[in-house]
Amino acid sequence: MSKGGSRGAHAAPRSVVRRRIDRLTREVAKFGAVGGMGLLVNLLVFNLVRSTTDLQVVRASVIATVVAIVSNYIGFRYFTYRDRDKGGRTKELSLFLLFSAIGLVIENGILYAATYGLNLDSPLQSNFFKFLGIGIATLFRFWSYRTWVFRTLPAREAVASAESFLTPDALLAEDRPTRQFSRVR
Repeated sequence: MSKGGSRGAHAAPRSVVRRRIDRLTREVAKFGAVGGMGLLVNLLVFNLVRSTTDLQVVRASVIATVVAIVSNYIGFRYFTYRDRDKGGRTKELSLFLLFSAIGLVIENGILYAATYGLNLDSPLQSNFFKFLGIGIATLFRFWSYRTWVFRTLPAREAVASAESFLTPDALLAEDRPTRQFSRVR
């Protein structure tokens, strides 16, 4: 064993559970990176619109949220979930917009309740409740995007996609019959 503590050739393979935890950790980190950028975009646009226009707080927030949704879609599609199924972009975008709209309602509903229900509308209070709303909506968005929008490739398609760089001989091997279980009638 080397001095750095690396495992030798006889190291045990990583467990399935450990690989899933590692994959989820990477996904959460990528989601967080894109979400962090979206948070900055959201808060910057919110404060810019709020300070340069006469729009009400929640309207300024909705505009900022929409701008952040657009930037987040680009980040999620081409960074966080770039390895996911790319078929059916219309359906993907429709679901993304649906779940983003629900997140928009969650985020801005909290700001609305604080602003108009509790009369907490100073710039500091508005930013606090906007940030709180973003946090709660982010939990919903993470679950919905990974579950419904950016779905994993079915195993057969993933293997075919991974083998696409192989030689034509290897691609011919795909045409061999595979074991399929049929129902006896």
